[in-house]
Amino acid sequence: MSKTKYSKASRTSATRLASVQSLYEIEISGSSDDTVMLDFLQERWARLGDNGKLTDLDKAKFAALLRGVKIERPQLDELIAGALDKGRSIDRLDILLQSILRAGVFELYRENTVPAAVVINEYVDIAHAFYAEGEPALVNAVLDKLGTLLRPT
Repeated sequence: MSKTKYSKASRTSATRLASVQSLYEIEISGSSDDTVMLDFLQERWARLGDNGKLTDLDKAKFAALLRGVKIERPQLDELIAGALDKGRSIDRLDILLQSILRAGVFELYRENTVPAAVVINEYVDIAHAFYAEGEPALVNAVLDKLGTLLRPT
């Protein structure tokens, strides 16, 4: 099998998707982030990659997102709660939606080398991959509000 070169943007998009999937798994299984990360990198990614259709994962970014969300979760949840409409609670959101928002807010909060608009667009695209109703609009609204707050320039 020949190894195809992928753009940095494709690698980063794939990494964000893998991170959201892993954050979701951590929540539903109760497994540690290290266990899920190793399983994803050693088993699933290798197995899925055999068909030649997946980009290489940015392993450093993948680890940084998983660990960063774990460490910063209380602050991330506080930020998300403040950006939700009145009467809405992060605890009442679907676990996958929580995972998407936490990863997106973490990037806006801690990884300011990527433009906010790019981060927002990427996580809205991830939401579109899993939801057909209003969830992508919610992701857009929350991340846009927090992008303005966290990156005022």
